[in-house]
Amino acid sequence: MSHPVEPVIVAIDGPSGTGKSSTSRAVAAKLGLSYLDTGAMYRAITWWMLGNGVDVADPDAVADQAGKAAIVSGTDPAAPTITVDGMDVSGPIRTQQVTAAVSAVSAVPEVRQRMVDLQRAAAVAAAGGIVVEGRDIGTTVLPDATVKIFLTASAEARAARRSGELKGAVTVAATQADLVRRDAADSGRKTSPLAKAADAVEVDTTQLTLEQVIECVVTLVEEKRAAL
Repeated sequence: MSHPVEPVIVAIDGPSGTGKSSTSRAVAAKLGLSYLDTGAMYRAITWWMLGNGVDVADPDAVADQAGKAAIVSGTDPAAPTITVDGMDVSGPIRTQQVTAAVSAVSAVPEVRQRMVDLQRAAAVAAAGGIVVEGRDIGTTVLPDATVKIFLTASAEARAARRSGELKGAVTVAATQADLVRRDAADSGRKTSPLAKAADAVEVDTTQLTLEQVIECVVTLVEEKRAAL
């Protein structure tokens, strides 16, 4: 498959457990684009805050430390990486402790601004185009993205998927309760809340296989690219 002549920016937003990461990575690989997991970046700074004794329930304390961690995201969809101060944290950031704290840290405006700056820089650096996944990509980070996708799914389906991804003995019921809590926190925060962009295409993944979701998004991107 030929690479795009013009850089294509694909924004894939949605709550946890909708298949964002698997879909985004596969779409990027199929289309020869770079890939950025912005959720991993927020998890990484949350992991750093927890490890450095910052009270994540204190927005002022979090804001004061927001610029200290060196967070670097690899953009190869075949092997995405995330490091903090040079350390690979792809495993540690998926723990329940980080999951429980990430919404609070992510809601701090200073944290969001720092992450948005890094995310925009990554998109600019991806000469051939990029697939960026998160919660506010189409609305805040990259409002001029070529294609905007908003993935949704039922809470039950999302919890079943998510409980299989997170490390630790967490029941599906507990995972679902946590997802509902995070949805409320992420949608209700004042700075860059989780929201569907007005011009985004919504894809409900509840009854779809991963392959079907990937094919749907690839088709949408190729149609948009052909119209450019």
